[in-house]
Amino acid sequence: MRPPALLTRVAAAAALAFAAACAGTSPLLKPNARAERLAAPDTFVVRFTTTRGPFDVQFIRAWAPHGADRVYYLVRNRYYDGVRFFRVLPGFVAQFGESGDPRVAKLWDVRTIPDDPVRQSNTRGMVTFATAGPNTRTTQLFVNYSSNNTRLDKLGFAPLGRVMDGGMRVVDSLYAGYGEGPPKGKGPDQDRMAAEGDRYLQRNYPKLDWIRSARVVHEGRRRR
Repeated sequence: MRPPALLTRVAAAAALAFAAACAGTSPLLKPNARAERLAAPDTFVVRFTTTRGPFDVQFIRAWAPHGADRVYYLVRNRYYDGVRFFRVLPGFVAQFGESGDPRVAKLWDVRTIPDDPVRQSNTRGMVTFATAGPNTRTTQLFVNYSSNNTRLDKLGFAPLGRVMDGGMRVVDSLYAGYGEGPPKGKGPDQDRMAAEGDRYLQRNYPKLDWIRSARVVHEGRRRR
C-alpha cells in the first residue's frame, strides 16, 4: 500500500482541483456553454505530471475536432488533476479520466460529444477517447500500448493526440497490478468509481498511479 502521507497528497490534489467547486463557481460543476463551444488551437501540448513522472501529449485538432475541443476545455479547467489511471492493461491500453468527485462525475459522465471520423490509427503512443458506443465520448482517454490496436480503428475509436518523445517510458511504468475491471476481472468498477469517487479507489486500489496536474504547455494557432 501507499504510505499515509502519499494518500494524503492524493486527496490534496483532488481537493485543489475542486476548491472552486466547493464555492459553487467551478466550470466543472457549472460548465460555460460558450467556452465549451470555443475551438481549441490547431495543435496544443499537455504535460501530464504523474506519480511516475511527466509525459507530454501533442493534440492535433484536425485529427478529431470535437475530441480536441473537449480535452482543451477540460485541461484548462483542471479536470484531470488528481485523476487515476484505473485501467492499465499492458499490451493494450492505459485508461484514465473518471473524476474522483462524484458530483463532477455525475455531470460529465453524461455530457457527451459527437463522434469524429477516424483519421489516424490506434498505434503505440496514440491517445484516444474511450467510448461506450456511438456518440458517447465524455472525459475518459486511453493511451495505446500496442501497435496491434489498429483493430480499434474499425470500431470508431478516433485518435486525437500522441505521446511525445520519451513519454511512453512513463506510461509503460504505470501500475498495472489490478487488471481489468468487472465483469472480466477484479480491477476498479467504473460504476462505483462514479458513485463513490476517490474514497472507493483509495480504499480498494491504493497502488493506482494518478495525475498530479495536467497543463497546456504549448499552443499553436487558434482558428477564428
